[in-house]
Order: sequence, then C-alpha cells, then structure tokens
Amino acid sequence: MASVVPFKEKKLLDVKLRELSSWILMRDFIPKGIAGAFQRGYCQYYNKLNMKKGSVAGFSMVLAAYMFFNYDWLKKSLSNFHFKKYEL
Repeated sequence: MASVVPFKEKKLLDVKLRELSSWILMRDFIPKGIAGAFQRGYCQYYNKLNMKKGSVAGFSMVLAAYMFFNYDWLKKSLSNFHFKKYEL
C-alpha cells in the first residue's frame, strides 16, 4: 500500500499539472521559507554526492580541461602564422 504524503509536502516532480497552481500557492515565500528551501536542496544535493573526503581527482580534471581548451584556442589563433626560414 502506498504511503499518503500531505499535499503541501509533495515534491515538485510528484505534483500533477492540474495541481501545480495550488501547490505553488501553498509554498512559503517569506525569506525564512526561501532560505529553508535552499538549505534543504543543498543538503539533498550534498548527500546525493556522498562525499567522504576530497581528492586531487576533481582538480586534475579541471586542469586537464583547461589545458585542452587553451591548446585548442592557441592552435586556432596560430593557424595563420607561418614560420619562414628567410624573410624577404
């Protein structure tokens, strides 16, 4: 048997299209409510990642992507430059 969740506590993905307007009107739009929504979203995102400790892997991936795009940009900008042995 499916558990019954109060309408106000339903997630946005669980709300039917015809119920969307009433669901939005039930939201708390005071600054405290908005801050709480951001905090819940941050906690859910952080718990989904389930990070125990940091490592060098993330930094090395960003560095590799930067080097690749920088090389690609430099190659395109130097494509018209020709090295000549002798200039006249």
